[in-house]
Amino acid sequence: MGRTWNNKAWFMVLPVLLLVAFSAIIPLMTVVNYSVQDTFGNNVFFWAGAEWFEEILHSDRFWEAMGRNLVFSAIILVIEIPLGIFIALNMPKKGWGVPVCLVLMALPLLIPWNVVGTIWQVFGRVDIGLLGYTLRAIGFDYNYVNDPFDAWITVIVMDVWHWTSLVVLLCYAGLVSIPDAYYQAAKIDGASRWAIFRYIQLPKMNRVLLIAVLLRFMDSFMIYTEPFVVTGGGPGNTTTFLSIDLVKLAIGEFNLGEAAAMSIVYFLIIMLLSWVFYTVMTAYDEER
Repeated sequence: MGRTWNNKAWFMVLPVLLLVAFSAIIPLMTVVNYSVQDTFGNNVFFWAGAEWFEEILHSDRFWEAMGRNLVFSAIILVIEIPLGIFIALNMPKKGWGVPVCLVLMALPLLIPWNVVGTIWQVFGRVDIGLLGYTLRAIGFDYNYVNDPFDAWITVIVMDVWHWTSLVVLLCYAGLVSIPDAYYQAAKIDGASRWAIFRYIQLPKMNRVLLIAVLLRFMDSFMIYTEPFVVTGGGPGNTTTFLSIDLVKLAIGEFNLGEAAAMSIVYFLIIMLLSWVFYTVMTAYDEER
């Protein structure tokens, strides 16, 4: 028998499609419109073509911010993915400890981004902050306001503290879905702890790890609020990521055409790199 298609289902999703069109597609078209035009003021625009895109792609400022973004995202993935897997593996699977651990893991995710930035801005201050004052007291010359290395360390540790819980919860969901029979069979065969992880737990976490990598890459590559609140992109431009540079260009310098072109290039880079991550990880999963 052939499959019966019910086109009435489209009416159920129509409100969502309209909402997405209003909140995403229309602003996107506005950005595209600005990216191919220029103005001398008085709301009078004229056609500029690909001028802004050429300027962006030949700008050292853009590529330096891009490099900082790539380095930051790479560091975040290298730290948070293994750390999240390790914590998830050591969380209890039964008993009263399960809800306690899940609540503790979920707490950082409930804090708004600007609040996280404010917390770490105060926490890292050398005069009143617990972290900064303690590091200074034990002999470390720590000052995230003036030292680029300290600023990077602060932003990285802040992001790890805030978002590792997401990786933990995703990995834990994959682990609890593994039937006990798998572990019993491995115990009978005398499998080592590494063998259990390599052949039972890791394959069951492949899908959730793909989601975790994609989410953390996109979030870290688009990061704005936390480093802007903590360092403002400084000292100098050492923590000025693409998102911060884009806001400076659009609001600080009011260069709407160039900012619109940068936002489109920024969007396409995120989509391309996410597609690469997805293709590589799914191809590896299929080979296995």
